[in-house]
Amino acid sequence: MARLRVSYEYSEAEDKTIRLGLFLIVCGIVSLFILCFCWLNPTLQKMQCKPANCTVLSVQQSGEMFECTFTCGVDCKGTSLYPCLQIYVNNSESYSQALLHFNEQQLLTNPKCSYLPPCTRDNQKNTDSVLKQQHDWTKNISQSFTCFFDQQRRPDDVLLERSQNESVLLHCVLWPMVSLLVGVLIVVLTVCARSLAVRAEALQKRKFS
Repeated sequence: MARLRVSYEYSEAEDKTIRLGLFLIVCGIVSLFILCFCWLNPTLQKMQCKPANCTVLSVQQSGEMFECTFTCGVDCKGTSLYPCLQIYVNNSESYSQALLHFNEQQLLTNPKCSYLPPCTRDNQKNTDSVLKQQHDWTKNISQSFTCFFDQQRRPDDVLLERSQNESVLLHCVLWPMVSLLVGVLIVVLTVCARSLAVRAEALQKRKFS
């Protein structure tokens, strides 16, 4: 009996589908590489702050005024002033006094102050924003709350909240993984579909031979 021959060549549509799958796989791998080595690793190092129990000790203004930059349009910006609010807390991790900062961005912008108000053109509005925070935190003296502390990088400072959290990192890793898995799925399904088509063609030729 003559040996049956069937075509294993992919159609143009199948070829495009496989290319799409391979493209998604490459995009997923490259994205994971960039995130892990260029962004994720430094971010995880920033997130090494340990949760701690902080108690408010004092709330005061240092007497200094600092400049902030406000914007009022595309080509309009300037500087205004705000008073420096300092909130000192007791850190349960080191059992020492530390200066509280609302987040890491504010800490890096002005390490001397606890709170940086939204910068406006009006100095009085900036002052009112600081005074509101001072009033609210004064009512919380001797109250405990969760803060974040890094003994190695910032032993004299604590954060009220971390700039990055686990959910942000999860989403950053999730989408490249989704791209990678979808690409693999497309390639596998296309190859399996072609293999089934070849078997069906072989059975059909064998039936009529």
